[in-house]
Amino acid sequence: MEFFDLMRARFSVRSYQDKPVDDGAVRTILEAVNGAPSAFNAQAYEVVVVRDPVRKEQLAKACFNQMFVAQAPVVLVFFANPNRNREKIGEAAAAVYSHEDATIACDYAHLAAAALGLGSCWIAAYGQQAVSELLGAPASWCPVALLPIGHPAEAAKPRERRPLADLVHDEQARK
Repeated sequence: MEFFDLMRARFSVRSYQDKPVDDGAVRTILEAVNGAPSAFNAQAYEVVVVRDPVRKEQLAKACFNQMFVAQAPVVLVFFANPNRNREKIGEAAAAVYSHEDATIACDYAHLAAAALGLGSCWIAAYGQQAVSELLGAPASWCPVALLPIGHPAEAAKPRERRPLADLVHDEQARK
């Protein structure tokens, strides 16, 4: 699929078929994640892969009862890990950049899943402490996003987007 076709085809999936995601597809998605840009190439994030039905249900409840999270065969949980770049860039920058790194990595996974014909939905509404405790994350890790992934059980719906004239503020155009 061409990149811009992928961008137009991608949508948030909140309903999944009862069909497993191939391990090769998960690996391909994780390889895309590993290639995501990161500040100072610190790769200051961690990814936890969750497949266990009980654990996925617990995560869904921690996501304020977004139960479609449990329906997905695979859930990737992205954590910022500022310890990976703290020594190199300092405390304040490490906290910011590790969150940005995890965010970019999650978006790469989101696009990679779409490129493979899989659906996913970026989840940013969750209890941070609950997610961390469920997954036994070290205290220094901070959850940034969850990404349930599976075969879509719904068709893409047209999305209304803001017109560029409303979205873009071009300094050059003001001169």
